[in-house]
Amino acid sequence: MSKIKVGFLIFNILEMYFLNKAQVIGNVTRDPELRQTKANQPVTTIGVATNRRWKDTGGQIHEEAEFHNIVCWGKLAELATQLLKKGSKVFFEGRLQTRQWDDENGTKHFRTEIVAQDMIVLTGAKTAASGSEENLETEALETQPEAPAGEDLPF
Repeated sequence: MSKIKVGFLIFNILEMYFLNKAQVIGNVTRDPELRQTKANQPVTTIGVATNRRWKDTGGQIHEEAEFHNIVCWGKLAELATQLLKKGSKVFFEGRLQTRQWDDENGTKHFRTEIVAQDMIVLTGAKTAASGSEENLETEALETQPEAPAGEDLPF
């Protein structure tokens, strides 16, 4: 009897799990523009192009590009706007989301986007003021808070 219950529990647990994850590495197709929602929430939409190359049976090389719409919210939106420019190589990880709306003519439109949860800039970021490249790893290390002197860390 217990084997059936264990099997049943495992079956029910597996029914509850789903995966909605997308990862892309590509080039930014246009400069990100930061906007604010009516609730004053920062949001930016970024275009990213990924390329695929292959050889056909005749040995001819083919290449095609796929274009992805990335949506960043909150602090990630602000960082993406500061760090990314057209041509930047970037990694995004997030979830797929499809939006639907009707235009003024009553035509239904659908748009599938990646709602970003994580971003890694793979090329040097351009600073808006100077246009020079920065070492992001050094910048990240310099902005990490230091532990207060004399206090034990909680881990």
